[in-house]
Amino acid sequence: MSDYVKRTIMKEEVPSIHLDTPRSVKVYLPPGYNELLSYPVVYCQDGNDFFTMGRIATIANQLILEEGMEPFIIVGVSVDRSKRTSEYSPAGSRNAAYKRFFTQELIPYIEERYPVRRDPASRVLAGDSLGGTVALHLALDNPELFTNVLALSGAFFQTTLDEIERHSTLDWLHLWMVVGLDETAVETHMGTFDFVHWNRTAKEALHTKQVVLSYSEKPGNHVWGLWQKELPDALRHFFPTYL
Repeated sequence: MSDYVKRTIMKEEVPSIHLDTPRSVKVYLPPGYNELLSYPVVYCQDGNDFFTMGRIATIANQLILEEGMEPFIIVGVSVDRSKRTSEYSPAGSRNAAYKRFFTQELIPYIEERYPVRRDPASRVLAGDSLGGTVALHLALDNPELFTNVLALSGAFFQTTLDEIERHSTLDWLHLWMVVGLDETAVETHMGTFDFVHWNRTAKEALHTKQVVLSYSEKPGNHVWGLWQKELPDALRHFFPTYL
C-alpha cells in the first residue's frame, strides 16, 4: 500500500487574462515519471475534490503499479465555490471566459511544462455534476482538442440537450457516464433535479448522434462516495492495462 500513497503532486498557478485571478492547479506525476517520455493526460474540473474526496492520485498509482495501466498525468483545476455555477453552467455568466481560459491558457501552460501528448485522443476531460457539464461542452466546442469525456453524474439539462441536438453527428466523441440511482431529487444552486431522468435523456440524445458511449447506473447518491468507487472503471475505460 505504501507505494500507492507516495504520490508526486506539483502545484502550479496558471496566469489568466480571461479570469479574475491566476488559477491554482495540481499536477499528478505517475510512478516512474520521466521527462523524456510522453504521457496522456486527464484534466479534472473541481480539481481539489478529485484529489481529496475522489482520491484520484492514489487510484492512479494503484492502477499503474498493480494493473500495468499506461502511466498518465492528472491536472486538477481548482474552482472558487462562489463562482462554480457561473463558470461551469452553460448558462453561467463566467462560462465562456472559463472555457477560453481552459483552451487558450491552461492547456498551453501545461504543455509547455510537462511532457503530455498533444493529440485529442490522449486528453480526457473529467468532471462531476456541473463539472461533467463543462467538460462535455468543452469537447463539443473543441473537437480538435478533446474527444474523451468522463462524467460523474453530469448535470446534463436542457441547455446541454439543445447543444447536443445542434450537431449532425458526434461519432468522434467518446463519453463515459455514470449516475446514481438515488439521484432523483438532487438539490443544486440552480434548483432540484432528477439526475437519473436527465442522464437517461442525455444518453438517448448522445446515442442518436453516434457517440461512443459507456453508460451505467449504480446504487448511490450525488456524492463522492459513489464517484470515488467508479473512478477506477472510468480510468480503465480510457487507458489500456498490460498485466
